[in-house]
Amino acid sequence: MLRPYAKLNGLRYDLDELLEQMRVNRVKRGLLMSPPMKGGEPLPNEEVVRMCERSRDALFPAFTVEPEKGAVRDALTLAAEYRGFVKGFKIWLGYRPVYARDEVYEPIYDYAVENKLPVLFHTGDTANSTGSLVHAHPLTLDQVANEREDLGIVLCHMGNPWVVDAAELIYKHRNVYADISGLVAGGGDYPREYLRMLAQRIGEAVYYAGGSEKLIFGTDYPVETYGDGLSLVSMLKVTQADKEKILWRNASRLFSM
Repeated sequence: MLRPYAKLNGLRYDLDELLEQMRVNRVKRGLLMSPPMKGGEPLPNEEVVRMCERSRDALFPAFTVEPEKGAVRDALTLAAEYRGFVKGFKIWLGYRPVYARDEVYEPIYDYAVENKLPVLFHTGDTANSTGSLVHAHPLTLDQVANEREDLGIVLCHMGNPWVVDAAELIYKHRNVYADISGLVAGGGDYPREYLRMLAQRIGEAVYYAGGSEKLIFGTDYPVETYGDGLSLVSMLKVTQADKEKILWRNASRLFSM
C-alpha cells in the first residue's frame, strides 16, 4: 500500500535502507509501526518486534491494534511479553470505520495508562479514497482525552488538514500530543509552496498552543523522506530550542527512549 510513496521518493523501502537513512541523518532512535501490506492488512506485530530487534536499539515497536477483541487481546499479550521494549500502540482511525471511544479499545487504554505507554492515532487525510474522514477527524479524540486524563494521546500527522483543530486539542488537554509525520508527501505541482504552507500551519499551531512541548518529529517512512521532514522543521518560525524539542526532546520524554 505504501510502495507508490516509496517509488515517488526513490526509496527501496526496507529495513536496511531505513537504518541507513537514520544514520545519515543522525537519528539515534525511532518508533517502528506496522505498515499496511497488500490488501490493507497490517504487518504482524511479531514481525515488527523482530525487525526492531535487528536494529540494535535504533528502533522500538509501537503495536498496531485492529478494532477486534481478539486483536486487542493478542496485542496486550505481546506487549506484556516485551514489556519495556514496546513503546506504545497505534490505532488506524479512518482506515477502520471505528471511533477512538469505541469500547473495543478500552483494554488497550487501561494497559497503556497502567504502563505509561502512549497511544498513537491516525488522524486527518487517508492515503486511499476509501478511508473515512469522519472517523479520522482529530476532534473525535476530545471525548477520549476528557475521560482518560492519564492516557498519553498522540495525534499522528497533526490531523492534517485540520491542523488548527489538532492545536486546540494540544492546548486544551495536558495529555494530548501531535506528530508532524507524513505531511510532506508530494505537494502536486507546487512542492515548495506546499512546504511553506505546512510550515506556516504548524508554526501557527505552536503559537496557539503556547509552545512546542507537545509536537513530535516523524517521517512515516516511506511516505516522507528524512530530508523533506527536516526541511519542514528548518522552515518553522520558532526558536532553535523549540526545534530541538520537536526533533527529539519531546519524543525522548514521552516514549522514555
